[in-house]
Amino acid sequence: MLTASQIDRWLQEDIGHHDVTNDVGGDTRGRLVAKESGVAAGIDAAAAVFDHLDVDADREVNDGDAIDAGDVVLQTNGAAQATLRAERVAVNLAGHASGVATKTREAVDRAERVASDVRIAGTRKTTPGLRGIEKRAVVAGGGDSHRLDLSHMVMIKENHIAEMGLEPAVERFRERVSFATKLEVEAESTEQARRAAAAGADIVLLDNMTPGETAEAVDALADDTPDVLTEASGGIALDDVADYAATGVDIISMGSLTHSAPSLDFSFRTGE
Repeated sequence: MLTASQIDRWLQEDIGHHDVTNDVGGDTRGRLVAKESGVAAGIDAAAAVFDHLDVDADREVNDGDAIDAGDVVLQTNGAAQATLRAERVAVNLAGHASGVATKTREAVDRAERVASDVRIAGTRKTTPGLRGIEKRAVVAGGGDSHRLDLSHMVMIKENHIAEMGLEPAVERFRERVSFATKLEVEAESTEQARRAAAAGADIVLLDNMTPGETAEAVDALADDTPDVLTEASGGIALDDVADYAATGVDIISMGSLTHSAPSLDFSFRTGE
């Protein structure tokens, strides 16, 4: 959930030390309008910015709703000065989050045309201070949030393996983890994936493999350890999501959903 202090920081960053442009009296109504089609997200965050300045904000859509150009997603009513001060922060939040949700929905649709049970997941490659908004936007687009922070799952990556060795790393962290916490191991080859599964990984991350290499690893693990989940990751873009979905992998994680999604275009109009 957003906090008052977080919203204050966003507003102060935009207002600066001497705001004269928004020194406007009276009350006004406003509308947040989509200028292109996509998937709505961040609408609650945008409304919270207006609410914080005592401007009434009525949501016209929910996160995850499909929207078209011209659709009104939020309406406001309150002091003109406060409305104008909240405007840019609110628009930026809704635009960024909706861009993430829209890109996620496209990835989900492309994957599900090939394999209906594959999951598209976000990663921790998020903007500092905006992880909650971006993760919720991934979910609004039909994706899986993956781990929200380091505490949500133990992930043994190549640096852990380089420092400790694969099997010793799994053993060390398995001893320290809660019974309720899953353990994932990153693998860069079929042989390493087999070792990770044999060592006790719940999930094997097939990192930076081609679709062909991924399919080979998935098949090998299905024969050896059928209960282990498989995840493909590493520079996967919209254009090759379908190729990875066809490998039989359980999860496709994509950092680009959050770090490279274009913002959806919104406009805020007052006095109408």
